Amino acid sequence: MNPIIDDLEKTYLRENLPECNPGDTVKVFVRIIEGNKERTQAFEGTVIKKHGSGVNKTITVRKVFQGVGVERVFLLNSPRIEKINVLRKGDVRRSKLYYLRERSGKATRIKEKIEKR
Repeated sequence: MNPIIDDLEKTYLRENLPECNPGDTVKVFVRIIEGNKERTQAFEGTVIKKHGSGVNKTITVRKVFQGVGVERVFLLNSPRIEKINVLRKGDVRRSKLYYLRERSGKATRIKEKIEKR
């Protein structure tokens, strides 16, 4: 690629983000501006997809709220994202978990990855 663009993009990369993979349950804290007020809103769900690289890296997080599936795409290097907490590491065999869209209730459970000491 173009070295000028690469140098420019390096200034926007964030280092304080945890490693989150598909299957992980995460809590994303997003800064929201309403009029002249600013507040932080948490969005907790399962990562079903990682996409892109560098500055354009995104994750898609899915949760079920009042019986309706809600998916939200987060740009990881965005200044709107305050922090991301990984609550559980998921043990999955594929990188895109679109099959969770058709499932509901206990069928959407994902095994937890047990870390070796």
